[in-house]
Amino acid sequence: MTADRLKLGAHVESGGVRFAAFAQAATCAVQLVDATEQVQITLELAPRGDGYFELLTSLAKPGSLYFFVVDGRRLPDPYARYLPRGVHGPAQVVVHEYAFRHLPPVRPLSEQVVYELHVGTFTEEGTFDAVRQRLPDLVELGITTIELMPIAAFAGEHGWGYDGVALFAPHAAYGTPDQLRELIDAAHALGLSVLLDVVYNHFGPSGNYLAAYSPSYFRSDSANAWGQSPNFEDPVLRALVLDNARYWLRELGFDGLRVDASHAIIDDSPQHILSELAEVAHELEPRQLLIAEDERNLATLVTDNGLDGLWADDFHHQVRVTLVGERAGYYAAFEPSAQGVADVINRGWLYTGQPSPLTGKPRGSPADLLPAEALVYCIQNHDQVGNRALGDRLDAVAGHDAFRAASLLLLFLPMTPLLFMGQEWAASTPFLYFTDHDAELGALVTAGRRREFADFHGDIDDIPDPQALTTFQRSKLVWAERESPPHRVTLELYRSALALRRTDPVLSRSRREHLLAQASDGTLMVHRWCGNDRRVLVLNFGPEPVTLEGLAARLRLRASVALLRSAPDLGSSLPPGSAILLAGEGNLAGLVEAKP
Repeated sequence: MTADRLKLGAHVESGGVRFAAFAQAATCAVQLVDATEQVQITLELAPRGDGYFELLTSLAKPGSLYFFVVDGRRLPDPYARYLPRGVHGPAQVVVHEYAFRHLPPVRPLSEQVVYELHVGTFTEEGTFDAVRQRLPDLVELGITTIELMPIAAFAGEHGWGYDGVALFAPHAAYGTPDQLRELIDAAHALGLSVLLDVVYNHFGPSGNYLAAYSPSYFRSDSANAWGQSPNFEDPVLRALVLDNARYWLRELGFDGLRVDASHAIIDDSPQHILSELAEVAHELEPRQLLIAEDERNLATLVTDNGLDGLWADDFHHQVRVTLVGERAGYYAAFEPSAQGVADVINRGWLYTGQPSPLTGKPRGSPADLLPAEALVYCIQNHDQVGNRALGDRLDAVAGHDAFRAASLLLLFLPMTPLLFMGQEWAASTPFLYFTDHDAELGALVTAGRRREFADFHGDIDDIPDPQALTTFQRSKLVWAERESPPHRVTLELYRSALALRRTDPVLSRSRREHLLAQASDGTLMVHRWCGNDRRVLVLNFGPEPVTLEGLAARLRLRASVALLRSAPDLGSSLPPGSAILLAGEGNLAGLVEAKP
């Protein structure tokens, strides 16, 4: 019996409910329990060989609560489709009653603008239903795609979601599987695609019962920064991950997946799990997306493994270092300079094989063969905000003017832009690291967080306690502030820049062959063109104003007009930390030849 032939968990059929489990055990049973978790009946599963057990019973029905009992030990089902009482409680037999009414939108990645959000803090309510109510705001903004941070069930009421343990069960605090399906259907009705962030490099520290069923799920010879490494050479673990991807895409209706920290996935199989995940995504109609966060800068993940795109964080790091001069941690690998930003844009990412000063080892590979849309750029995401001691956003450090200039640069480029929730109005709320672990584990998390920032932050008592409820509550967006200055000015800039990205005859094209970035005396100049039609973004990273008079002539731009400014009152010069987008005509001879 193989995992492909036996669907694990609980599944409703015409004759009742089929329960199936995999366990390295002598016996396996299912316990049906009532609302107080008192046992109603215990039913033995029949062994089917190779560690598989199965039972079809008419005594269970949709809504029934159950545990598995493995060699006498009662355990939650790691394949549960819903855990209404949390990851330590009983699973619920699920039948999807909500029927999809709308077809998903079909658009190439080159036309997508991604908006990353955390369900629990995107709204005050923190639910799937509340996210659904806000979708029209994102459509009005110009977003095409929302990306949900991980929603697989994790311990506690609130958290980032990267410590999920029951991969098939949406986190109960967010809502039911049907409420998730309704959210995705509503997004499709509005023309929005929906991506899901999935974590396959580890399982969370609390509520992970897989090893209690079988130690073969995890590698015995290695671990990563978050715990035991999943054993992708084990066919059952491999099937779990592939079936999980199919479940999110086929049954829940997601339009693609973003794989978290794929560089931490250890897989020595003949075919890497990322390649198989790409096949799973691409076998569906319409073809779904597979994007990965991977710090290695390996173009082969797209060209050989078949992924559609990669988070290219070098862009974020270089822009941040140049804007605010930050050099701690991994920022030490980036020198603040407008030329550095130009190099990232021209190369796709900064490190293409040269040694990293952090490790002394070569990092990356050339990205010349990657199309623009395969590079996901951002100036903020959950990591780059939330992994800071105070969860402060870029505008809080760089100031609103410089933040708007960086925003205009992001939305001007042909790479796939990713926005982090609230970025479009420069939200005043931080995004902090928050958890809801039990007291013992929570104390370790709090101590570890303060120890992590002891060398970078003066008073560690100022660092918010991840376990405090207020840390979670402070991270919730305040939507009402959008209409007050300076937030309204930023919001209007985002709306205008996204509209240009959709409709402008040059900016709506995504070819890297028609992109050139240059730098001079702290000023960044990025050229895009289609035939003789040109667009140029000028961003002043330097300490002195740049005179606008004669700028078009210096750029060899005829009949130029200003399409957009990062601030409405720039006047006759470009102050430090500001940007302007010019349109005109002109031959790029001499400029293109100089492209690195």
